[in-house]
Amino acid sequence: MRESLKIVVCVKQVPNVTEMRIHPVTHTLQREGVPSILNPLDEFAVEEAIRIKERHGGEVTALSMGPPQAREALVRCLAMGADTGVLVSDREFAGADTLATAYTLAQAIRMLGFNIILCGKEAIDGETGQVGAQLAEDLGIPLVSYVRRLDVDPQARKIVADRETDDGYEVVESPMPVLVTALKGLNQPRQPTLQGLISARAMEIRQIGVSDLRGERERYGLKGSPTYVARVFVPIPTTKGTILQWGNGSEALKTLVDFIRISTAS
Repeated sequence: MRESLKIVVCVKQVPNVTEMRIHPVTHTLQREGVPSILNPLDEFAVEEAIRIKERHGGEVTALSMGPPQAREALVRCLAMGADTGVLVSDREFAGADTLATAYTLAQAIRMLGFNIILCGKEAIDGETGQVGAQLAEDLGIPLVSYVRRLDVDPQARKIVADRETDDGYEVVESPMPVLVTALKGLNQPRQPTLQGLISARAMEIRQIGVSDLRGERERYGLKGSPTYVARVFVPIPTTKGTILQWGNGSEALKTLVDFIRISTAS
């Protein structure tokens, strides 16, 4: 008799980009007073994890790394249907870049056990898309990225996925354990009900700190981060658009050709 599936979905709490502001002095993202949300692309990963559980059984663990307020993102995951929530939070994790974040998450996931790991394609605040790949590398497991359709075969302990490429898509088969990054369109994430949110808030969320993890402490947080963001700024437009007055037929074509000729000459 095979053991049930252990599904881990990695999520992140991010600032609502529609209300994101840049500090005029420090030139960093101004998070104070800006509402935070569950990273929208992670919702597709959460939904797919829950669907796998509904089809094949198993347990879904929502995992997040961040400050204490990141619990709110895990509450939403629980309200959607995740079984447990785990928050990786410690002052020593502060300042982590994608490399240190992936390393920290890998240590936590080894503790939890897993067959399938799901992540959103990227977080909307940084848009690097690096953590999923780095996490798979740290764990020494296959990575199937940009997935738009996913089939799981628990008996054969494998997955078959359609993943997008620059030229279309390809069908990929991988043994478990495996890490999958989800695209928008993989599914339609469910909306938590009011009762689901109430029940989720009553559930215990486990917190993991640096003392709970194995690994090299110098690879956590700022000490383990070879990259950093010096500043963030809004690009200043340097040119204005040009409105062409179109005529009909050959007159319109001549207007466009003359404009291109003048633009390329200057």
